Amino acid sequence: MAMRHIISAIHKADLDYLLIEDGDRICIGLSGGKDSMLLLYALRLYKDMIARYDGRHFDVCGLHLDIGFGNMDFRDVDAFAKEKDIELIHVPTDIYEILKLHPQDENGRISCSLCSRLKKGALARAAHKYGFTKVAYAHHADDAIETLFMNMIYGGRINTFDPAMHLTHNNTDFIRPLIYVFEKDIENVIRLEHIPVVASTCPVDGNTSRQSIKEYLENTYRQFPEARHNFLVSLCNTERTKLWVKGRDWKNV
Repeated sequence: MAMRHIISAIHKADLDYLLIEDGDRICIGLSGGKDSMLLLYALRLYKDMIARYDGRHFDVCGLHLDIGFGNMDFRDVDAFAKEKDIELIHVPTDIYEILKLHPQDENGRISCSLCSRLKKGALARAAHKYGFTKVAYAHHADDAIETLFMNMIYGGRINTFDPAMHLTHNNTDFIRPLIYVFEKDIENVIRLEHIPVVASTCPVDGNTSRQSIKEYLENTYRQFPEARHNFLVSLCNTERTKLWVKGRDWKNV
């Protein structure tokens, strides 16, 4: 039942935002964590479902960027991918070496924003090298809500990431099939399906601004359980969105 829920949510996102086209070759940015591992397996299952449902055919591949953090054992992941007939490519990078040369502060703390930009560029280059048409990120509904609050709190803007985007400077399409899936559902399916994960060895894992926002939101959800769903609905409720507009002739609106 749990995996069917995930596939149904991916299907809704696909239909709502036209994420996957017939003939696509999709690579998943695979960190080895629960989110990307769930997406890898779920898209493999969705591939078979959608071929029967509407005749679309697409390929799925896991693309793991070796950031250079070290001590990350992918043997179980490789075995899982082979068992499920999923192609998996490992790409070495020098991202961690670059991050150490450009610390965020005087304590040598690496920059999460720089890491994100470097990984996005490396994924785009690898996607082009191996002939993929789209890169899939495993960002989920809770990630979208957290990003919204981070942008409001730290950036003064009401903004989150898009379900799909095209970057013109490197001519790459990125999609996020898990936008309607909450983190608790991912954790549940990972456990039920015995999907292997690789623990992150990033030196700032769990000690970031995003983690602070996550804890703040969890406190909010304990007090207002309906808020989690309503925050997600608000991200696509454009008909009920109203913001201030400077210089508007308000008498004639």
